[in-house]
Amino acid sequence: MSAEDAAGRAEKTAGAEETAGAEEIEVRDPVSAPDADGVPRRTTRRFPLFTRDTARPEGGGRAASGDAPAPARQWPVLVVLGLVGIGLLITALDVFRVGTLVIGSALLAGAVLRWLLPSVGMLAVRSRFTDIVTYGVLGLVIVLLALMAQPNPLLKVPFLKDALHFTVEN
Repeated sequence: MSAEDAAGRAEKTAGAEETAGAEEIEVRDPVSAPDADGVPRRTTRRFPLFTRDTARPEGGGRAASGDAPAPARQWPVLVVLGLVGIGLLITALDVFRVGTLVIGSALLAGAVLRWLLPSVGMLAVRSRFTDIVTYGVLGLVIVLLALMAQPNPLLKVPFLKDALHFTVEN
């Protein structure tokens, strides 16, 4: 506990002793601090538009029971990180396209895990929607870039060549 927390608790205790019989009001943050009548000004700190569901901080939800060892409780993030590590190793061994495809596929697998499982541990960073979109878009972009990598691209996008010539010529 920091010195500021200790001083704040001491002031709160002293104030509670002065107002004998009054109910103690705990102020956790200034946003929801109560007004003169004791009613919180606002009950949430979340942005009121578009946000419906947020994950607990630091992956507070568990993917396995509480009596399981820590790595077993966090298996979804370990699967994704393991696949990314394998992809980086494959890329380092000079098999660039396969390695980056494994990395992109790992992120896509993370999006699927976040979508299907109710509790994914530390794989949950923000709201379910935000996590799915972020993992999915990054995974898809990495997979597409791996497929378009030179030499001998497996995926050819015609307008990219025209756009490149247009930007280089002008």
